[in-house]
Amino acid sequence: MSIAVIRFPGTNNEDDVLKALGKIPDANPYLVPSRKGLAGLKDADAVVIPGGFSYGDYLRAGAVASVEVIVEGIRDLAEDGKPVLGICNGFQILAEMGLLPGVLLPNDSSRFICKWIYLKVCETNSIFSENLENAVLRLPIAHAEGNYFCSREQLEALRDEQRIPFRYCDSHGETSTESNPNGSLENIAGVTNQRGNVLGLMPHPERASRQILGSSDGLLILENFVRAIK
Repeated sequence: MSIAVIRFPGTNNEDDVLKALGKIPDANPYLVPSRKGLAGLKDADAVVIPGGFSYGDYLRAGAVASVEVIVEGIRDLAEDGKPVLGICNGFQILAEMGLLPGVLLPNDSSRFICKWIYLKVCETNSIFSENLENAVLRLPIAHAEGNYFCSREQLEALRDEQRIPFRYCDSHGETSTESNPNGSLENIAGVTNQRGNVLGLMPHPERASRQILGSSDGLLILENFVRAIK
């Protein structure tokens, strides 16, 4: 299995993603600079778009990266049913591409937030959350524009189609205004596409892949991602 880890100018989490995936048996992550274009994805079975500040978040977070040539290759892989995971800035890029509904707005505090949060697994029909029913995961966030918002029609579709696998919560799994770090609509931390093979997630699973880092809960999501490729 070959997992393309995309690096845009300004991406800064690619090494963390490569190391975390490298710990999972049968995963074969490799770095793809975005300048390689479509050729960089010719052997890819799946794609991860890591976090960072692609193109310095110029215009809007993810806006410039979303029109690079390599993005059409990511879109083709997603349409072929291949797993695609966008983490933090990767989520922003997927939303800007239109592969996922909604937008990521500036945090309601208007500040960059970097801290550990809890994540409730709300739906387990996704390839990214299967076997994690009612789990409460501890992961870090680090973003200035993580405030998820979408239209009422989009929200109803996400609910009805069970496409909100992760929500911000407290340590007991309770979702509330107090456990919402950025103002996201209904505490949404991640959403999937209609087909279920594309996930945008604001928290960083790769930064919670070893106990020495503070948690290994992120591996549960990444292992599901690798299992889906198989």
